Amino acid sequence: MSFSTLKLHPTLIRSVDKLGFQRPSPIQSKAIPPALEGRDLLACAATGSGKTAAFLLPILHQLVEQPRGTTRGLVLAPTRELACQIRDDLNALAQFNGIKSAVVHGGVVMGPQKTAFRKGTDVIIATPGRLLDHFQHHYAALSGLEYLVLDEADRMLDMGFLPDIRRILQHVPKPKQVFFFSATMPAPIEKLTREILKKPVRITLQRKAVPAEGVSHAVYPVLAKQRGSLLVELLRRGHIDDALVFTRTKHRADRLARLLNRNDIFSERIHGNRSQPQRTKALAGFKSGKFRVLVATDIAARGIDVDALGHVVNFDVPGAPEDYIHRVGRTARAEAKGEAITLVMPESEGDLQGIERALGLTIPRIHLENFPYDVAPGTPPHPAHGNTDKSRQKAGNRKRKPAKAGNRKRKPAKAESKPRPRRFGKRRTNS
Repeated sequence: MSFSTLKLHPTLIRSVDKLGFQRPSPIQSKAIPPALEGRDLLACAATGSGKTAAFLLPILHQLVEQPRGTTRGLVLAPTRELACQIRDDLNALAQFNGIKSAVVHGGVVMGPQKTAFRKGTDVIIATPGRLLDHFQHHYAALSGLEYLVLDEADRMLDMGFLPDIRRILQHVPKPKQVFFFSATMPAPIEKLTREILKKPVRITLQRKAVPAEGVSHAVYPVLAKQRGSLLVELLRRGHIDDALVFTRTKHRADRLARLLNRNDIFSERIHGNRSQPQRTKALAGFKSGKFRVLVATDIAARGIDVDALGHVVNFDVPGAPEDYIHRVGRTARAEAKGEAITLVMPESEGDLQGIERALGLTIPRIHLENFPYDVAPGTPPHPAHGNTDKSRQKAGNRKRKPAKAGNRKRKPAKAESKPRPRRFGKRRTNS
């Protein structure tokens, strides 16, 4: 099947050809025909399956002949990065028909976003929190809304956005068509779909989230204090070309980026404490090849789309199989190949085994040759904290020099101190 058989608008076919898309992905071939008929969609598909184009192309097709000046499409996304990625994809697909889009998220000033609402930008892509901020003002009524998309709905549930989504649904008029996409379908998401979808077409490429077929997996057992050194060595030896590295905490992401830069491995980081311009600049630098490594927290696991990303590294073992899927889903996108590397500490083996059981995987353990696993580079051979037995023995064998009698100085005996009488008020003076 080719895109021309989907009966899309000629301007969209032209954009698809220019972007080099040869044929629709499975989710696109199943979702686009019923969407063009006006049916609601409920799709369960993996990250990197091409689902963004699966909802953008039908919406753009129906907007091409519509008059401008009214916001008719609204896309809800859980993170800033994903919202920006959807905006970029939409602009690429709409490059020959003039449909405009705007992204609405936190971390930046609201002025340009207000302008987008007032001008009636064709499609607005928004995160729930910032959208609700705008809904407090009359200019963001969205009275002409026709198409609503909830993308990565399970992630919005994980991030606590479900109440916000319900408030948004109460604010906007009932749309003509709803597209509901999620990698997994937990019970609260199933309940929400029953409330907002009318006789949807159900597309279930996979009910249970699994890694893409093109991802190979590897585990490097290592002590916690040696993970940074091991990652540096893997990069130096060429086992990893470029990598998106995930950490659990913001501070660890900062420390790891500094360590890599000290070892002449150009790196940047993305996390919640970074401003939106900083995050945008870091992601753009990674995509352009300026930075070899991008260190990120899980907040960026959705929305980072890098062409031909070779490696994803779990510096910390994810706490749940779903998090592992979303992390490694940044590589092997669109039927490409990629590798997921996990650095596992002894205390994290239990979490890793849980991931293996849930995904039905047995991930090989790899021991890097000639890496000093017993001693981290730049550290003394003895433990950093406390004395060893030999050092304690040496300390015990040291003889103290006796002090000379003539040089002894006795401390004068302290005079008995009497309690000082407490005075109240000012001292009387003779006038």
